[in-house]
Amino acid sequence: MERFALLVILLVTIFAWAEGQDQESWAKRVESGKEVVTTLQFYFHDKLSGSNPSAVRIAQAAETNNSATIFGALLMIDDPLTIGPDPTSKLVGRARGLYGSAGQTDLGLIMVLNYGFTDGIYQGSSFSLLSLNPALNPVREMAIVGGTGLFRLARGYAIAQTYSANPNGDAIVGYNVTIVTYI
Repeated sequence: MERFALLVILLVTIFAWAEGQDQESWAKRVESGKEVVTTLQFYFHDKLSGSNPSAVRIAQAAETNNSATIFGALLMIDDPLTIGPDPTSKLVGRARGLYGSAGQTDLGLIMVLNYGFTDGIYQGSSFSLLSLNPALNPVREMAIVGGTGLFRLARGYAIAQTYSANPNGDAIVGYNVTIVTYI
């Protein structure tokens, strides 16, 4: 009986190790029953300054420049997603879409973004985020509302934490994402 238990433990360990060998360092995928739970960890680089910004203002209200929260500003983005906070770390995808300042009294950004991936098994897959981002909070939770490829019919959430920001509006944000899809 002891040998059987040891054999089972050994086999489970080997299968778990083998399954983990196909995973990316920034992503983990676990299949259980009829669902797949994927966790992703990456950094979002939003650059508003310089000669090659990744976020540009495309519209604003007449009162936007007089607002402490830039209420009414709308930006289009094409931000790199990397495995580390250093902008030169490995690129795993891009976040593309819109965000706008939706708060008159606090900095609340309405985020309408597609996070598309270019690395490993997630290449060509994306998830969509549609949520309010209270950007000055140390930790923010935002809703994932769909996706494509391996993230088809995605639901889940993203936890965002600002890693660094400067007065020009440039920011590096760490994301921890949990996505549930069907097998």
